[in-house]
Amino acid sequence: MQLNWRAISGPALTTATALLAFLVDRHFFPIPNPAPLFVCIVALAASVSGIVSGMASAVIAVAASALFFLNHRAAPGYDPSDLARMLLLAATAGGTALITGLLRQKWVDTFAWEKKHHATADRLSAALDQVDIGIVLLDSDTRAEFINRAFRDYFSLPDAKADSKPPFIALMYHGRDTGAYELPEAELSAFIARRTEMMRSGDSTPINIKLADGKVLRFSCTALPDGGRMLSYTPVTDLVRHTDHASNADYHRSLRGGGEHGLIGHLRAAE
Repeated sequence: MQLNWRAISGPALTTATALLAFLVDRHFFPIPNPAPLFVCIVALAASVSGIVSGMASAVIAVAASALFFLNHRAAPGYDPSDLARMLLLAATAGGTALITGLLRQKWVDTFAWEKKHHATADRLSAALDQVDIGIVLLDSDTRAEFINRAFRDYFSLPDAKADSKPPFIALMYHGRDTGAYELPEAELSAFIARRTEMMRSGDSTPINIKLADGKVLRFSCTALPDGGRMLSYTPVTDLVRHTDHASNADYHRSLRGGGEHGLIGHLRAAE
């Protein structure tokens, strides 16, 4: 059977301290009662191994102090002041063990919950990196807390920049600077402004975004309860290319804003 050294370390240290105090007091020079030191050891034991170890150390500390008081009296027995001091030590040591042990248990439970939470988040991140839908999670300040692999690939976003939690507007400017969008340069500023406005307002209307390499992504914004946003970029290249036939030109123009020119035409409303 394997001993739990963490559990017995507190009581062992309390016993060793008491024996050392008796030895020094009897053979070298008188020392005051080490009760304050016992309380510190009880707190250490409870913080390391929990309430049981702390309480065991407290019992040893009270017993050692009782012997120490008895050893310093000329006549056997205790006077009322000795009893009062031992009761005070018992209450202090026991309370210290209980409070420290409860705080330790709370810390252990919190640590376990955070570890489980981080493990779940890591698994979710790994799963989202396997899908072909670009996913961006924004916090309430519109900074990207998570950007999956598909989005990084679609917009040639370096890992260092993606991991730096860039704001949404920085992602838009990156796409502009790298020529990712299939839009005239004169319309890029209006396009970015409109996309930013839709994101901030939580507008969930899907729009199609054509990229310069021929891909088409369907962008959608979902408002989250904490004020953040989830942005998704679903590849719909085959769907758009197959339905975008010359015979349906009038119908598609009506979906894109009644034939209007400029930004609305390029946003490619859902077809």
